[in-house]
Amino acid sequence: MKLLRYVSLVSLLAILSIVTAEEEELYSDKYDYIDPMEIVNNDRLRDQYYNCFMNTGPCVTPDAIYFKEHFPEAVVTKCKKCTEIQKTNFEKLAIWYNENRPDEWTALIKKFMEDAKKQNS
Repeated sequence: MKLLRYVSLVSLLAILSIVTAEEEELYSDKYDYIDPMEIVNNDRLRDQYYNCFMNTGPCVTPDAIYFKEHFPEAVVTKCKKCTEIQKTNFEKLAIWYNENRPDEWTALIKKFMEDAKKQNS
């Protein structure tokens, strides 16, 4: 009986540690230094990133490739795995696009939601 309790306790602790580890896993902060406002305020850069994310143009920088890979999940999970800087930057982008290019923002979010559903299928 004691062995069964011990095994149950060890199993429970193992499961909790896995769940906790998954919750604490954040996206890499490798590109946290990038200022999204510099990108959105530059027509050429903004269009380059947007076209990359929408699959209508190439992704020409490593950070664009990285963001494109993780952005759909971040949208769906409301940035659950984002660093604090990433959360702030995401909010800045959302505000800027909603104020300046709402149709593009809506299209981008729609695409990312579809991409996230495909990844989870």
